[in-house]
Amino acid sequence: MSTEPAEFTASAPAPAAPSPAVVAPVALDSGRIVVFEQPLNERMRTFLRLDFLYNQALYHNETGSQWGSRAAMASLIDILAVISRSDLRSDALKEIERQLQLLGEYQSRPGADPHRVKTFITNLGRLRADLMNAGMACQQPLRDSEFLNAIKHRSAIPGGTCEFDLPDYLFWLSEPDETRMQAFNQWLGVLRPLCDAVAELLWLTRQFGRTRPECARGGTFTITFDRDNPLQLLRIMLPAASGLYPEVSGSHHRCSMRFLTWKGLSERAAQTSEDVPFQLTTCA
Repeated sequence: MSTEPAEFTASAPAPAAPSPAVVAPVALDSGRIVVFEQPLNERMRTFLRLDFLYNQALYHNETGSQWGSRAAMASLIDILAVISRSDLRSDALKEIERQLQLLGEYQSRPGADPHRVKTFITNLGRLRADLMNAGMACQQPLRDSEFLNAIKHRSAIPGGTCEFDLPDYLFWLSEPDETRMQAFNQWLGVLRPLCDAVAELLWLTRQFGRTRPECARGGTFTITFDRDNPLQLLRIMLPAASGLYPEVSGSHHRCSMRFLTWKGLSERAAQTSEDVPFQLTTCA
């Protein structure tokens, strides 16, 4: 194992109840790599969920079919549920201010690219202005919509949005694809300032992460973090051909990983006993 960076140290694994990490596949020139992301605080968990749901809604809406519209609507209902549980707008604005302060300090460091940093600062400033102009009650029209609330209520029941349950929903789904897509884009437009801000913050968090090779001895790995430099996100990169995936448990102080061998859908995965080399990115 290579020398440990300042922000954490590796040690022997401690027992913990693991939970599956969030997975996002990417392609690299050296072969397909799977990137497993593990948030280390509640704000980052919520940001990742919101970004996932927003991209899912955009994708399904663009399919231009009734089933695509149903899937997009399910994502929209989930977005509204996530937003209702916390003040995401305030969290995003606080994180933007923090990033602007860090970028301002970084701009004067030797070796920094002032043009690139200025671009980051300009983008964040624009997103902050859009989010502030949207106002605290920007999502209220969606929350007050009788049409959306009826779908939300029935969505809690398995098959509850079937045609005979919501005839007005069926009528809307029967309209031309362009009409449905336009209406849905208007709903998403209400959420766009928040979702765009969260997407940019996630991109910056990943962009400034520190990547290093590591090795999980016997399939396990434990990290103890520096309390003075809290991390927000871990990114664990493995070749798709390795047949392995990590389970991660812990918090912003300490994390444990164990690497499991994928054995197909009909057999339970088991922890590997082999040493597992992987790339680890720590995002502060």
